[in-house]
Amino acid sequence: MSPEAHSAPRSLAEALRARDDTSLAALLRSRPDLITPVPTDLTQLATRAGTRASVLRALERLDRFALQTAEALAVAPDPASYGTLLGLMAGDAGDETVAGALPRALGTLREQALVWGGDDRLRLVRTARELLAPSPQHPSPTGLGPTVQEATSGMSPGRIQEIVTTAGLPSTHDSVSAVTALTGLFTHRKKMAKLLAGAPEAAREVLARLVWGPPYGQVTAEPAAHLRWLLDRGLLLPTAPGTVVLPREVALHLREGRAHRAPEPLPPAVAPAATHSPQVVDATAAGQAYTALATVEELLKDWDEGGPAVLRAGGLSVRDLKRTAVALDVSEPVAAFWTELAYAAGLIASDGEADERYAATPAYDEWLELPPAERWARLAQAWLAATRTPGLVGGRDAKDRTLSALGPGLDRSAAPEVRHRVLSLLAGLARGAAPDAESVLARLRWERPLRGAQRDGGDDDLRTRLARWTLSEAELLGVTGRGALSAHGRALLGAPPAAGTAAGPAARAGEPAAPPGAPAVGPSEPAGPGDKLPVHHHRAPDRLAPLSAAEQAVAGAAAARLLAPLLPEPLDHVLLQADLTAVAPGPLRRPLADMLGVLADVESKGGATVYRFTPASVRRALDAGRTAADLHAFLAEHSRTPVPQPLAYLIDDVARRHGHLRVGAASAYVRCDDDALLNEILADRRAAALRLRRLAPTVLATQSDPATLLEGLRAMGYAPAAESAEGDVLITRAHAHRTPPRTAPEPVPDGPPPPDATLLAAAIRAIRAGDLAATAPRKAVGEPLAGGELPRTSAADTLATMQAAVLTGDSVWIGYVNADGAASQRVIAPIRVEGGFVTAYDHTADEVRTYPLHRITGVAELADD
Repeated sequence: MSPEAHSAPRSLAEALRARDDTSLAALLRSRPDLITPVPTDLTQLATRAGTRASVLRALERLDRFALQTAEALAVAPDPASYGTLLGLMAGDAGDETVAGALPRALGTLREQALVWGGDDRLRLVRTARELLAPSPQHPSPTGLGPTVQEATSGMSPGRIQEIVTTAGLPSTHDSVSAVTALTGLFTHRKKMAKLLAGAPEAAREVLARLVWGPPYGQVTAEPAAHLRWLLDRGLLLPTAPGTVVLPREVALHLREGRAHRAPEPLPPAVAPAATHSPQVVDATAAGQAYTALATVEELLKDWDEGGPAVLRAGGLSVRDLKRTAVALDVSEPVAAFWTELAYAAGLIASDGEADERYAATPAYDEWLELPPAERWARLAQAWLAATRTPGLVGGRDAKDRTLSALGPGLDRSAAPEVRHRVLSLLAGLARGAAPDAESVLARLRWERPLRGAQRDGGDDDLRTRLARWTLSEAELLGVTGRGALSAHGRALLGAPPAAGTAAGPAARAGEPAAPPGAPAVGPSEPAGPGDKLPVHHHRAPDRLAPLSAAEQAVAGAAAARLLAPLLPEPLDHVLLQADLTAVAPGPLRRPLADMLGVLADVESKGGATVYRFTPASVRRALDAGRTAADLHAFLAEHSRTPVPQPLAYLIDDVARRHGHLRVGAASAYVRCDDDALLNEILADRRAAALRLRRLAPTVLATQSDPATLLEGLRAMGYAPAAESAEGDVLITRAHAHRTPPRTAPEPVPDGPPPPDATLLAAAIRAIRAGDLAATAPRKAVGEPLAGGELPRTSAADTLATMQAAVLTGDSVWIGYVNADGAASQRVIAPIRVEGGFVTAYDHTADEVRTYPLHRITGVAELADD
């Protein structure tokens, strides 16, 4: 027997045992579910790696060509050689591109422990073979059917001999040799070509319809002559009454050896749809970033005194979403995006009161104090990490309930990964290049084919919709401009600045790192099929890794620095006009904007905001405690033009009448020193609904409450003022309603998070130590426990063996039960034994520990070898 045969692994556990720590780290990083919790040894790790849930998750994360390679191994003999696999992927004629890309795909499968064994004995893990192999209930993605041996398993020996004889082969003494002979005929290219040359034309048409799948067909009890010709020679085999199947060997001959009709060894390129100047892209994105900040501020200002009510099931009602959309002057889906963005950033939440409403959080006030660029970076990072998906608003959940904004059911764990991946693909293009959306979607479908094909199907699968929403939301937020990734958007991902030349990242976007036909492996990797491929973490050249929390902070600061010079500087002035309007030619400083928002109404927005002064808006400022002199001084200070005379007259006129009428609580009353004015009010038809009556020459009373009375008189054109019980004028200022401190919603993870370097190192050390204890050769001592896992020795034998090991310095193997009753096996080197305890160096834990002797079930000496 050759040395290679001696060293060939006999199981996945042995294959994992032969890996180095770097390779194990790559496995645990690519399949983080294997480390939760940390396996006790490599045997348990291999068992967990073969479970259905874990294998299905790993298959879902394969790219299309790696998945096609796994599918080919599922229909290949078990085990299969590299040459057999190459033949299934490249066909009889060979395909240089497929042959060049196959080592990378096989390396990926090996790295993720889906394939093990050397190039002469490749084995797909059993669970993956069960998931991908063809069966009547689950057709293979390759379109291949069962082998001749599988299809004839229930056939009578006499019928098998008839098929062999009709096919031109000599009869045999048993069914096994007959099936072997028939298989040999179907896999022999020249003999099969000669056999099919004599087939009727209609028979060849039947084979052509079945060759690429599905391989099953229906026949009647009395099949036509051309079908009978195929059945008599085993080119079609019956599987059930009225059902026939095309054997796998026949289909592979007709396919010229290929398992797939169209192998896809290389990812489709992300094609640019248009190219703009980088400066134009950055300026456009910065303008949209400013609009994003203004929109979020306007949304929160609208909800400053308490926003919409929370539905009983959670979220906004359809009516409230429409009102929000009207207030923001956007469509309802866009309004849902802004509300969800503010929620993801922790700026709004429910107040938790009995009459629960949405309101701004204390974090909103802190956010307002940040510079504009930092505020934008906070929003953009919240968007990147959020699993809540605004695009689903208005759709239906599994129970046919409408999904509402801010409501439950909007989390999609794949959203952050898709957003990051879409932006990474944009970062791979030259600066200023806007991608063709369909090429981005095609690339994503190549990178994650199984998830979309199995779960949603078609072009409307979840990942495709997430990618489309990402492209539109990135434009709304100002991460992209005119479809191209901006400089601050690139910094947000932690990507290096794009040079915009053929040598930069643009040259790698969607393109193979090597010429067609060359294997997609690193420069130090062997490419030949016979070479031993090192197992490592394969990554596309333009794939950007998700950032850690510390890296996100650095990236956010870098994005803010790049964006800050592009945002307009806040102004401290407006332009007053004679038509009672004020024009803000740009963003205003916060104190000026806040005061102007009280004194005037916003009439139009855009590059310049137009404010209009009205009697109601001036009265609003007076109600807030400002005097006419304060308003005149404010306008004179902040206007670059003289205060127009009509505006001055308006302020003086409203101030002169303001407070002339006083409203208090009787239920409510009106008092005025001018009894003629009260007579005028009583005579006005519009006052009928207030049901006023005179109590004294200068006092009117009503059953209405003071607020209703104030609104009614103001609607009639008067300027009443509310007063306290002492007769003082009440100053009404806007009350900013805030929720208690709230944290931003936590993203819903898509499985366990990838382990960091510290956790990986600790886990690998623990797995290695546990494996050492489990596989250490040892002498049989006493009677083993059930299952033969732990030794059983008496207390005297245990003590004697420990004391002897202290003297000789040898290591021993022990069984140990901790205080919680959990049993484990350990290899220790005893240092001292005293007081009912043994102090030893524990090879399993890689540290010195003390164990109570009464918890040691038994001890065994390690074998001499």
